[in-house]
Amino acid sequence: MTGAVLDRVMRQAALLERQGRYAVTRRCIQHGNVTVYAHCLRVACLACTLAGWLHLTVDEDALIRGALLHDYFLYDWHDPDNGHRWHGFTHPATALQNALQDWDLSDVEQDIIARHMFPLTPVPPACREAWLVCLADKLCAAGETCFSRGMPQLSRSQN
Repeated sequence: MTGAVLDRVMRQAALLERQGRYAVTRRCIQHGNVTVYAHCLRVACLACTLAGWLHLTVDEDALIRGALLHDYFLYDWHDPDNGHRWHGFTHPATALQNALQDWDLSDVEQDIIARHMFPLTPVPPACREAWLVCLADKLCAAGETCFSRGMPQLSRSQN
């Protein structure tokens, strides 16, 4: 990952925090001890890095924004008695609904959010940006779940 990618991701995350409820993601735990905010930053950076490694032409702005919003569900999913027993299956729709309440989203951004859990959710991504986020999400989730105590921090401000 280049510093330029991290800078673009961090700028977009800061913009989302100023315009919507994105700051809530700093308080929600995703995998292990990693916040939703930190997870989404990692997914965005990895998706951009994968696009570069694979020499893919993508809409990088939509890729970053969709990756940052892919888990915009805004609740603690770890308590199954709070109605989140089926979180893995339902959170993409919740994240998309929340994001659409706060921002106007492109078709690419909506596809990224709605389909990032494929194959757990049955409809596959329709664009390469969504496929990249789908893959990056699974790679980051695996690392965070297995090694979260040793995961490098992207910035001190993400905690």
